[in-house]
Amino acid sequence: MIFGLVVIAMLALLVIQAFQTAQLYDRKSTQFKSKVNNTLERISIRHEKAEDIRRYLHIVNRDFSGQYKDILKEEFQNLLETEESISIEDTSIFENGRIQNYLVISGKSFDSISGITAGHKVVVRDVRQVSDLFNKQSKKIVHSDESSEYVQLDQRVIKQIFKKAKFVNEMLVEAFRYNVYEEPENRIDLEFLDSVIKHEFKSELLPLKYKFMLTNEYNKSLKFHLKSCKSVSKCHLKNYSSSLDTLKTLKTGLFPSNLLDDDITLHVFFPTRSSFLVSEMLGSLTISLVLMILIIIALVFMFRTILTQKKLSELRSDFISNMTHEFKTPISTISLACQAMSDPDMMGGNVTNSAPFVKMINDENLRLSLLVERILQSAVMDRGELKLKKERVLLNEIIHDLVHNAQFRLNSIGGKIEIDIPNELIEIEVDRLHFTNMISNLIDNAIKYSEGSPKVVVQLKKEAPHYLLSVKDNGIGISKEHISKIFEKLYRIPTGNLHNVKGFGLGLSYVKAIAELHGWNVTVKSEIGEGSIFTVKITDKL
Repeated sequence: MIFGLVVIAMLALLVIQAFQTAQLYDRKSTQFKSKVNNTLERISIRHEKAEDIRRYLHIVNRDFSGQYKDILKEEFQNLLETEESISIEDTSIFENGRIQNYLVISGKSFDSISGITAGHKVVVRDVRQVSDLFNKQSKKIVHSDESSEYVQLDQRVIKQIFKKAKFVNEMLVEAFRYNVYEEPENRIDLEFLDSVIKHEFKSELLPLKYKFMLTNEYNKSLKFHLKSCKSVSKCHLKNYSSSLDTLKTLKTGLFPSNLLDDDITLHVFFPTRSSFLVSEMLGSLTISLVLMILIIIALVFMFRTILTQKKLSELRSDFISNMTHEFKTPISTISLACQAMSDPDMMGGNVTNSAPFVKMINDENLRLSLLVERILQSAVMDRGELKLKKERVLLNEIIHDLVHNAQFRLNSIGGKIEIDIPNELIEIEVDRLHFTNMISNLIDNAIKYSEGSPKVVVQLKKEAPHYLLSVKDNGIGISKEHISKIFEKLYRIPTGNLHNVKGFGLGLSYVKAIAELHGWNVTVKSEIGEGSIFTVKITDKL
């Protein structure tokens, strides 16, 4: 039975530990999933911004100054009646406390009829300060005779700048159209996307062993043809796979802010997800495993100890039984010898001188016989073989007989025993022999543990539906630390080197065992130096 209980306890412990581990794994898995989803959203946003910068970087950084100069040359030539040559140079003019950038447009014309050569120069703002051209009040460093030509030139330049703005706008629109209708396989840079994913995973302490996949709006994977790469690993795209199970991946939109592009979804799968989560739980798992091993060792040790104690108890019980049975034979022989020596016919009529010695031997033999009987009964109770023979008895009669017999013992030492029982006859169903021995043991203890002249009170009172039988003495008392142990077998209150009280610690254990077999309860109240009260709560089960 003990082995079965230990096994059940161990299984229950393992089940509880497994359940708690599973819960911890689920919590870690949920935290991992939430962390990855947040990271994927950040990846998609950063990738989209980076792609926008990369897409329009060549437009933003393009230098239009040369094209602007060509526009000025063309317009200036249209203003001149006779054209020979035109040149444009950069210059700087200190104006209003600041250095301003200007363009110097120079031209030479030759009239073949008159043979006259004329030179013209115009200074205008550079394209980087083109906004000043819209200010009609802006000052220009030109010759007054040529003002009409410069005004016409200024107007033509402004017109060309509007045409230039229109050109840039149309180019941006074309770039937008080109990217919209371009296939995602050709538009997306996988190597760059992989580098963004790896950087974010590394910063968030996520597993760097991963696989990713891109799918279109129809949930079909995109297959990239790497024409310039001899192998995928050399292109640093070994993490890309077009055959992932989407049910096992975590996903996010690749271009969340672009509603006009294709709906591209980024899927990420972690092959080592379980081992990563277990490594996160390693501390808790180690502590739980160590505690479980310690508990198993303790239970095994306890179980082995119980088995050892059980074997020792069986050996002790068998030894006591054999010993008491062996003692009974010489006790019976001594008893018969004492009877023979007390018979005048057997001793030839001369028994006067030997009578005291014969009585002494007979008394001690009787005491030894009672002790052996008590030990034998204790061994029988340990094995659970004691069977009660219940019968209806008068409780008043048994108590009177026991008190009467105890009074003879107290007379020799100046003691006194009182009795307080109801006048009505009380009949209960008990085992007469064991009930009588139980009350006798309580009275004997009251006498043995009293100093000076013992005073014992035996009281019986009715508290329906129970009867309370108590034995009170004025003895040495029992300290609180020993009260809980006095009903244990072979336990005696330590008295140092004093051995004035004889016994083996079997009396009270016998009292408790007989009371429990009858379904009763035994309690004790005691104070050091004031005595003790033992109470048996008797229930008569009709």
